[in-house]
Amino acid sequence: MKSQDRQETVLTFRERLLKAMEKRGVSQSALARDVGIDRSTLSQLLSSENDRLPRADTVAAIATALQVSLDWLLGLTAEERSHAAILQESIIFAPATRTPVDENIAKWHQEAAGRKIRYVPSTLPDLAKTENTLVHEFQDYAVKTAKQAIAASRDKRAYSRLPDTDMEICMSRQSLESFAVGGGIWSGLSPESRLEQLAEMQSLLDELYPRLRLFLFDGLTHFAAPYTIFGMQRAAVYLGQMYFAFTTREHVRMLTNHFDDLIRAAVVQAHEAADFVGTLKVPPVQPGVRP
Repeated sequence: MKSQDRQETVLTFRERLLKAMEKRGVSQSALARDVGIDRSTLSQLLSSENDRLPRADTVAAIATALQVSLDWLLGLTAEERSHAAILQESIIFAPATRTPVDENIAKWHQEAAGRKIRYVPSTLPDLAKTENTLVHEFQDYAVKTAKQAIAASRDKRAYSRLPDTDMEICMSRQSLESFAVGGGIWSGLSPESRLEQLAEMQSLLDELYPRLRLFLFDGLTHFAAPYTIFGMQRAAVYLGQMYFAFTTREHVRMLTNHFDDLIRAAVVQAHEAADFVGTLKVPPVQPGVRP
């Protein structure tokens, strides 16, 4: 950070810290006690002669104690928001006949064009699913028809082929292995359909790498609920029948950090993903056993 920029940030921090303390009627002694720092340290931060920001954990503790946004305190946004207000900004989108959830997802993809999209799928990545897989998965689904799922998958695949696409996908290695052997919800999907699906997924990963990158983590050591992060604009957590969509920088950053942890924990890296999919074996149906 340039010296002039740092000085402006320090000045903004001091002014907003004083403003937040005055607004909430908090004394220096009380704030120092809540944050866990010496009163003399806080006095130094409030001094016009101070030219340094405190440590990151101290700034975060101050924001929490004063119930203001960390970005606002540092001058990264002009909007002062309490933690309660941030939670109220979380939007719940429930599926409806006239405005299906997928319309929101498609719009969010368009808004994030040119930015990195991070994606944890609920089963397999939607953009890589074959029609047989989608029909099997959604034929009895309460809130989305197979036809809607196929259309949404095609839209996502078309998006993934745009020249400025930058997408990372994280899922557990065990999810793919379970699909290959027909475990869980895939027990009724024929071996031929599973072979077709794996071949399609391998082909797509080969075609679109490095714009599309799949990382596989160990499901025994890490866990992730399904979610998508659209640049730094929005994050949507999928709950099966609705999305919780967050537009606040704090929530987006939190999920981004979680996603980065999944990548760091990956046991199959993106450049290995296509080959790994190609190694998965689909056992034939045993005589007398329903596919």
